[in-house]
Amino acid sequence: MSTLHTLPLHERPAARLSYVGSAGVSQVELLALLIGGPDQLDIAQAVVQRFGDTLPQALTDELLAIPGIGAATAARIRAALELGRRFAHGQDTDRRQISSPSDAADILMALIGHAEQECFAVLYLDIRNRVQDQEILYRGTLNTTHIRPAEIFRGAVRRNAGAVLVGHNHPSGDPRPSPEDRDITRTLIQSGKLVEIDVVDHVIIGRNRWTSLRQTGGELWEALPGVTR
Repeated sequence: MSTLHTLPLHERPAARLSYVGSAGVSQVELLALLIGGPDQLDIAQAVVQRFGDTLPQALTDELLAIPGIGAATAARIRAALELGRRFAHGQDTDRRQISSPSDAADILMALIGHAEQECFAVLYLDIRNRVQDQEILYRGTLNTTHIRPAEIFRGAVRRNAGAVLVGHNHPSGDPRPSPEDRDITRTLIQSGKLVEIDVVDHVIIGRNRWTSLRQTGGELWEALPGVTR
């Protein structure tokens, strides 16, 4: 028998939310309301036990591995987490304009700054450098063999983006670029020229710090004919 069915009606998540408000219910209860169904509490408990505070970084495939979670439920959980992140940081990334590296760093800090493993993210921009979409493409140890320009620019073409801004985090907390970071940036700039999609910047996120390769390594852009700063 599911845990939900053993509880009196007034102790079930939906009733408790009405009685005590959102601040008075637990993480498990909030998740249970997103999940729904007779097994909501059991499934929510399994999610919390599996991910804990790392739930915001959970991939869809990882959520689907939890028994009882289907594609629609995984999508609801991801959407709720993203809404919470945007409201918490006061960001509507669909309309945010990138006018300086710090604008990009604010978005990337919220998106990947808390991750315990390396993550490579892409901000897809329109011709006015407004953020159309954002995506974490890679997780884990990053190198030039893992980063595939075709995948990055395929996403840009699909969104009809005029430019991209890429970023990744250094879990060590030190945002200084490595030689490999510079190699990845150079490759992306060159690939972007071939498909006429600019790489605006590559921002590296550390622990409450960041580095813009456009600012510190502008020669990567200047070295390519036809690429202006």
